[in-house]
Amino acid sequence: MSINYNPHNNSHFLLLQDYFPAVANWLKLRSYICMSARQLVLRQRAELLRALCCGGSSEGLESVLDLLLSWGMLFWEDYQNVLVPCRGLCANTRVLLDLVYTKGDETCRLLLAAFKQVLPEAQRAGLSFGNCCTADLENIRDDTKELHGTAIQTLQTDRPDLVRRLRDHIEGALEVLLHTGSFTPSDCDEVQLPVYTPSQQTRRLLDQVRSKGESAAKVLLQYFQQTEDHPSPSNQEAPPKECLSYQKKLRSTVSAQSHFLRTYGGTSSLSLEDIYTEGQLELAQGGSEAQPQTGALGLEDVVGLVGTLNQEADTVLVSGDAGSGKSTLLQRLHLLWARGVALHDFFLLFSFSCRRLSSEQRELSLRELLFLHCCWPDGDQDRIFQFILDHPHLILFTFDGLDELMQSFSDSEQRHCCPTQCAPVPTLLFNLLQGSLMKGVRKVVTSRPEAVGPTLKRYLRKEVLLKGFSPGGIDCFVRKYHRDPTVATRVLECLRSNTALLGLCHIPVFCWIVSKCYKELLGCGEGEGSPKTITDVYLMILQHFFQRRASQRNTMGIGWVQEHQDTALHLGQLAMEGLGASCYIFTGTELQKCGVTEEDICMGFLIRSKDLSSSTNCKHYEFLHITMQCFFAALYIVLNNNSDRSTIPKLFQPQNRQQQPGFHRACLGHCLTQQEGALKEANKAAETPNLQITATFVSGLLAQRHRSLLLLSCPGPTLDRKSKQVVTCLSKGMQKHFKSIPRPVEGEKKSMHAMPGFVWLIKCIHEMQDSRIARDAMAKLEVEHLKLTYCNIGPGECTALAYVLQHLRNPVGLQLDYNYVGDVGVEQLLPCLHVCHSVYLRHNNISDEGIRKLIEKGIQCERFQKIALFNNKLTDACTECFAHLLKMKQNFLSLRLGNNNITAAGAGQLAEGLRFNRSLQFLGLWGNKIGDKGAEAIANALKDSQTLVWLSLVDNGVGNAGACALAPLIKNSTLEELWLTKNCITRTGVECLILALESNTSVKAVWLKGNELSPEEVEEMTQREPRFTF
Repeated sequence: MSINYNPHNNSHFLLLQDYFPAVANWLKLRSYICMSARQLVLRQRAELLRALCCGGSSEGLESVLDLLLSWGMLFWEDYQNVLVPCRGLCANTRVLLDLVYTKGDETCRLLLAAFKQVLPEAQRAGLSFGNCCTADLENIRDDTKELHGTAIQTLQTDRPDLVRRLRDHIEGALEVLLHTGSFTPSDCDEVQLPVYTPSQQTRRLLDQVRSKGESAAKVLLQYFQQTEDHPSPSNQEAPPKECLSYQKKLRSTVSAQSHFLRTYGGTSSLSLEDIYTEGQLELAQGGSEAQPQTGALGLEDVVGLVGTLNQEADTVLVSGDAGSGKSTLLQRLHLLWARGVALHDFFLLFSFSCRRLSSEQRELSLRELLFLHCCWPDGDQDRIFQFILDHPHLILFTFDGLDELMQSFSDSEQRHCCPTQCAPVPTLLFNLLQGSLMKGVRKVVTSRPEAVGPTLKRYLRKEVLLKGFSPGGIDCFVRKYHRDPTVATRVLECLRSNTALLGLCHIPVFCWIVSKCYKELLGCGEGEGSPKTITDVYLMILQHFFQRRASQRNTMGIGWVQEHQDTALHLGQLAMEGLGASCYIFTGTELQKCGVTEEDICMGFLIRSKDLSSSTNCKHYEFLHITMQCFFAALYIVLNNNSDRSTIPKLFQPQNRQQQPGFHRACLGHCLTQQEGALKEANKAAETPNLQITATFVSGLLAQRHRSLLLLSCPGPTLDRKSKQVVTCLSKGMQKHFKSIPRPVEGEKKSMHAMPGFVWLIKCIHEMQDSRIARDAMAKLEVEHLKLTYCNIGPGECTALAYVLQHLRNPVGLQLDYNYVGDVGVEQLLPCLHVCHSVYLRHNNISDEGIRKLIEKGIQCERFQKIALFNNKLTDACTECFAHLLKMKQNFLSLRLGNNNITAAGAGQLAEGLRFNRSLQFLGLWGNKIGDKGAEAIANALKDSQTLVWLSLVDNGVGNAGACALAPLIKNSTLEELWLTKNCITRTGVECLILALESNTSVKAVWLKGNELSPEEVEEMTQREPRFTF
């Protein structure tokens, strides 16, 4: 008998299924080969339903849901709609199949992959799972891991693993949640209902924790990490008594080292406990528009699970600019561990200073590194070290100031994995961070961002950004520093009246200087004499220290720099020599070579290096802070009459420094004759930030406002020559950036994506405080769009940008997305708002107060027409301001307020302005909470609009009432695109939209994916109205 095979003719299956089951099954599977995943789900619906429900247990369904949630294919609302307790297993499974079918082919493909992963082999027989391979799933897992931002997101993306690994630890988790106040006894009872299996109890636990919020999620994740690191107290052997004794000694040592504020030399013997102020911590990857802004990170989150990108890596990087508080943050972590109030998962903590490690010339083994540089054991060293090797998960290493290490890392670095074999310290350090040595030990490293290259970044578990003080942090620090409330209040009032200085104080080292020099600050008054730039701040502390010494003899006059010129030159030469050699710790011999006297040391700018001076016979010194070293190097360049004429040009041209070995000789003169061998190409990346800071100070010192101060110390013609050199360098640097601007693509605006080097040049121009220089710098910038995203721009940089950009000849779109502008930064940008036709400030920690000031100014700016404020901290309080803006500006085109905290009340306020506006074309309210009432208010206000072309109300809880309210808007307006994705619209609401669309041919697309429609309804609506996108 011959059979003519036709895959579309099912009669063959009926003919063969009784006689040749295997052949029939083969033919059936072959017919599925060319089908899409969506078709496979539809064609195999009955078989999939049977396979998942045949055992009567919901475990299979819940496991599939776990996977789909972790892969990001289901939203939390989808999960709740599928898993309804009062519905039967089959009914819930049908709802899942319906839901997945509406979401499209990709979701169906992953549903089949989840079935394949969950179902036993016997239940998979006869099913086709499409072409989703293991590699695809690995890519999806990697992608979802990159979205780890909050603890709640981590619970979702790691849900399958958490269900599997936590089910044996339910009671312990509940005990911890109850103890921390995250759960009530009734919450615990609800999780532990006898009808639940251990896996179901775990899922109920995860669901309950999610409903409690971020703090509860963090508690659970920390407990989970502890159970992973410590499998079970009953199975874990107690540490030997020698180790317990060593831990006690180590805690005592770390506590003593951390008690006083070590940063800035601990000059005032400030107790860390009394002065410590939290900085702003943020995950480095928080830049996706799909990601909501995460809550503030805490200190313990640095080593916690939140934000983990690479589970296999052990190194956490804390990056931040010079003076942003990295060392103080580590010191605080050390103190908390030493007191036993935090970091309970770590039995031993070893802290290292990269500055000190750079001075270590000997080859060491890991054992020697730990015991020599941290704490020497009193007891059995062998047993203690073996405990460390056997329990890497109980050990924490911290490395402060990786950017101060004299050697950069590369893949050519020697591999070293033996803990007892000696090697150069940089080799040990790289292999520790990379994981070749002591895999499993958690490492926390601080560094400036520029010093960490791609080689090392591959081995990071996560990166945390430290962004200095918030406005509240400045207030807190000043009040802690000044015990007298009256003085603190006067200093804060002075800062609030000088917003440029307030912007600088977001960097903790500047805030410390301002607090220390409060008498000089309050004596400056307001106006031209008040500090405006970083150079002004450092001149203030220079005067403070000189004044302190002079007051013992007599008061200082106007020529106070000249009076202490020798000290400035001696310290400046030392500072410059150190920068050239990436050296930050100096011996007495090096001080003597530069002419530094005991009187110079007593000024207070140099302090004893406690780490080295205590372990060697000779004294070692370092500057109060790396920025202080840069400032003295700049003073040396400006005040030294014998400096080479090529010093300043080469200081401003990094490419010349890298290409010409003579740069350091030109900069340092005879000072480097004995140290040139130490200058290697590997150092350049670490040197560049310090030399840029130095160049910034050189620009500020040569400003016209400081000429009278320096004129007694340096001849006028010399100052003029050096000033002209700086101006020439800045002009050439800007021109180089302008020449790199690509030609615009036809139909697009000419755009410049600025790099960090551009921002540095802008800061140098601002330091000079000469509007003529700023005007000349901007004269040849001819772009319509200036992009400065991810450029680490804070309030201080905003001050500099506004100072320079206000001189642009043509209006520009200013894009500052994904920085940390904040409310103070917004206020600093106002002087350049008149040259901006659009401002983009997505993800910048801006609140209603900052927006109030921006709009107040924007109303007065004729060119200002667009603003984007996605993912900030806006509430209903700001919508009245936007309504006023829309009423007053009849040329305003685009308002995007996505992913903030605007409710129906705010939408109602906004509608008041929309009703009177005759120009708005784009309105984006994605990811707010306006609901039906808000949608109705917006729709009623816009129903007669003849300009609106794009409206987004995605993910706003809009239902049928809101959809029906939008119908008149669709009928009567010029609307082209309407986005209603991820809402609660059912067939009723869609019918209203269909009727409205019959009257409007200008609408190109209505996006409705993720609403409450069955697969059949989606298919029907698509056929009736092809402009619908599901």
